[in-house]
Amino acid sequence: MFSIKRHKMMTFALGGLLATSVMLGGCGDGAKQQQSQAVKVKAMQVVQRDVPLSYEYAGQVRGLDEVKVLPRVSGTIMEKYITGGQFVKEGQPLFKIDSRQYESAVLSARANLAQSEATLNNAQIDLQRDEALLASAAIAEQTVTTQRAQVSQYEAIVAANEAMLKKAQEDLDDTVVYAPMDGRIDVNDVAIGTYANAGQTVLVTIGSIDPVYVQFSISEMEYLKFMHLHELNKGSADSAVVTISLSDGREYPIPGTLSQADRALSESTGTLAVKATLPNPKGMLLPGMFARVKLGGETVPNALLVPQRAVQQALEKTFVIVVGADGKSEIKAVELGDKVGSYYLVNSGITASDRVVVEGLTKLQGNMELAVTDVTPQDMGFTFDNSTQLADTRSVTAKQGANK
Repeated sequence: MFSIKRHKMMTFALGGLLATSVMLGGCGDGAKQQQSQAVKVKAMQVVQRDVPLSYEYAGQVRGLDEVKVLPRVSGTIMEKYITGGQFVKEGQPLFKIDSRQYESAVLSARANLAQSEATLNNAQIDLQRDEALLASAAIAEQTVTTQRAQVSQYEAIVAANEAMLKKAQEDLDDTVVYAPMDGRIDVNDVAIGTYANAGQTVLVTIGSIDPVYVQFSISEMEYLKFMHLHELNKGSADSAVVTISLSDGREYPIPGTLSQADRALSESTGTLAVKATLPNPKGMLLPGMFARVKLGGETVPNALLVPQRAVQQALEKTFVIVVGADGKSEIKAVELGDKVGSYYLVNSGITASDRVVVEGLTKLQGNMELAVTDVTPQDMGFTFDNSTQLADTRSVTAKQGANK
C-alpha cells in the first residue's frame, strides 16, 4: 500500500516538472520568435545644414570670335606661312598671293603721277608768267583766267593719279594676307597654287580660344529666380557662379561668369539662350566641346535633407520611413525640394531629430518592429556634390561594362 502511494506521488511530481519545463521552453521560443520578427534596417539622422543650390544644364563650348579670312585681291597662292591648327598672333603673315601684276600696276600708277605732276608744274609756271604780264597790262585778263582753269584741271589729274598710286600700292601690300586677330586656325586652309578670288575664297578660319563661352538654355521660371537673386545680391558677380564639367566627368578648374542672354524666349522651346564666359589660358576648352554647366548662387539656410534612396512614392504620395520612439517603423509624408548630390531637400514632413531608414526598405511597412543599425553619410557614400555623383556613376558603369 505504501509503495503504491509513493509511486503515485513520484508520478505527480514528474508530471509537474515536465509541465514546468514545457512552460519555460514555450516562453523562450516566444521571445526568440518575437526577436526574429524585427526587420533589420540601416538608418541615419536627417541632415541639417546650409545648402548652396545649383542647377545643371547641357551646354556647348564656342569661340568668342570666329573670322573667315578672305583675300582682298585676286591671284594664285604662292606661299603659305602657317600650318593647320597652329596658334597665330594678330598681324602675323599667313599667305602670299602672286604679286607681279600688282607690282606692275604700282609702277604704271607712279609713272602716270610723275607725268601729271610735270604737266601741272609747267602750267603753274605759265600761270605765273601770265599773271606778271597782266599786271603790266601786256595780255588780256581772259588769257590769265583760262590758264588758271588749266592749272586747276591739272591739279585734279595729279590728285586722281595719287589716288590710283595709293590704291595700287594697297593692292600690292594686300598680296600678303595677315591674321586679323589672335587665335587658332583650323586645318582646312587652302593649298599653294590655289587661285583665290578677292572677297570670295575662304583662305582659313581663325577662332579665338581665350576666353571662350559656353551656351546653354534655361527655363522661364529659372530666369526669373536668377533675376531675383541678382537683385538681392545688388548685381554682385557672386550671384551667379558658373562652373562646367567636361565629357570625362571632371570639373574644369576655372569658374566663369554669365555674360550674355538672348533678348527673348524661344517660341518653340520656351527657354532662354544664355552664354557664360570662361577663361581658357591653356587652351583646354575647344569650340564644339559638350559641357555640363552648373549655375549656383542661392543658399537655403538650415535646410533638412534626406538621401534620395530613402524616398518612396505610392499613389502620388511621397514619403519616408523613420524609426519611431518605440523602435517601430513610422511612415511620414514629405514635400520635396531640389536635388542636392545624393540628397533631396525636404520642405516639410520631417524634423532634424528624425532617423530615416536608408536600407532594408523592400518589404518594410508602418508599425513594424525594427532592428536598427545606425550609419553615417560617409558609411553610405553619400555626397552633396552633383559633379562627383556624375563621375562616380560613370566609373561604376565603366566597371560593370568591363566585368561583362
